[in-house]
Amino acid sequence: MSKRAADQDARPSKGGDRPDAMDVDDKPNDMGEFEDEFEDEFESDDEVIEAGVDGRPDAEREAEEAAMDVDGNGPATFIVGRTRLEPGQTLAPDPTTYRMLHNLSTPWPCLSFDIVRDGLGDNRSVFPATMYTVSGTQADSAKASDNSLLVMKFSGLSKMEGEGGDESSDDEDDDEDADPILESKSIPIGSTTNRVRAFQTSSSGPRTTLTATMTESSNVYIHDITPHLASFDTPGTIITQQQNTPLYTVKKHKTEGYAVDWSPLHPLGKLLTGDNNGEIYMTQRTDGGGFVTNDKAFLGHTSSVEELQWSPSEASVFASASSDGTIRVWDVRSKSRKAALTMKISETDVNVMSWSKQTTHLLASGADDGEWAVWDLRQWKPTPNGVAGKPTPIASFIYHKEQITSIEWHPTDDSIVAVAAGDNTVTLWDLAVELDDEESKDTAGVQDVPPQLLFVHYQNQAKELHWHPQITGALVATGEEFSVFRTISV
Repeated sequence: MSKRAADQDARPSKGGDRPDAMDVDDKPNDMGEFEDEFEDEFESDDEVIEAGVDGRPDAEREAEEAAMDVDGNGPATFIVGRTRLEPGQTLAPDPTTYRMLHNLSTPWPCLSFDIVRDGLGDNRSVFPATMYTVSGTQADSAKASDNSLLVMKFSGLSKMEGEGGDESSDDEDDDEDADPILESKSIPIGSTTNRVRAFQTSSSGPRTTLTATMTESSNVYIHDITPHLASFDTPGTIITQQQNTPLYTVKKHKTEGYAVDWSPLHPLGKLLTGDNNGEIYMTQRTDGGGFVTNDKAFLGHTSSVEELQWSPSEASVFASASSDGTIRVWDVRSKSRKAALTMKISETDVNVMSWSKQTTHLLASGADDGEWAVWDLRQWKPTPNGVAGKPTPIASFIYHKEQITSIEWHPTDDSIVAVAAGDNTVTLWDLAVELDDEESKDTAGVQDVPPQLLFVHYQNQAKELHWHPQITGALVATGEEFSVFRTISV
């Protein structure tokens, strides 16, 4: 089942409606100058954006905080599903709950992005922070040819002033007055990006960064963005047309799709892509540096493939989630190209999933009905007909009121999960939390709020999120704009 209707202007994207386009000057074949609601500027090719501490002028932020008066007695906590805003009231973050919070805009909204590992070190906690990302735009239908792949550098990501930003003395380079800066290099692709994933080769020699971009056109483009990343730290670098040209294009898919994943265990690059016809193809990089896509697809899903995830521990195994309500586990060595295991886990679309890298028998999933769950793969057993009934999750939550659009395990803590949903929120969960009897009495009035819910972040039209693998506790989410934050609780 396609996630898009026939009318492009009104077509829903995976996990909800398309975000509204930003205002962009009408300039052909150029990203153009634009102004967002915070009057940030973004210029093509060597774009730089500057914003306030959380992406907004202090006066505007203070005005929103003053407007957040849900009970008439001053600022109060907004609880999704329980608190209603009166006309004229707006939501504002409580700065004391964030260690870092920045909002940055791009010329067009982005459905999907990925974080690129860098050489700045692991387990970083020094501010201001720097990170690199890659994203694809979704321009409105009248300017579809303007769509591009954006290779971006976020820098000057300072910590919050005051209580929320307090941290240990490790932050020797703190600069609370630094403005966040977004630099960007654009690669024209001429079609909306549905999903993009980055991969870095681990073979001998210089590290190469590849991206796979699945587009509305049904083509999947593989680019080498290594020179684009290097250009941020080499002033005056000019990216050539050849460097913007895809290394390879996967043309096997007959329809568009959203499912893309690189194998973390293949040193040169092994890619899975899935489409709305339920077909999954595998593309591999050869020793000579070229790519080849297998002619035979993995078949079995009766509706669109929404998500693909390689096993973090077994090089030949991957899982797929579908709008047919199932998750299937596959072995690429199977000549039949049929799933080894099929589990019916939802009566609605299974939009997203995440395979824990710390505890590799745990898999998290998110569905269209707002439920997200954690599964123990050791409990999944094949049946004679190949399809098992809905198994029992080891944890499940129906807190979000709209479809789950993204889910991801914390990179180093297998009890922490981040979830994005169509109710304009990003939530953080601690699965290790269990209330004793005394604590249960204290929470008797908030039955709608599970004790495992750690944090709620407002993100307008939240689409996708990722933990930064090298910056402790940092999370990036995309929707109407990019939000980069770290809470004091993680």
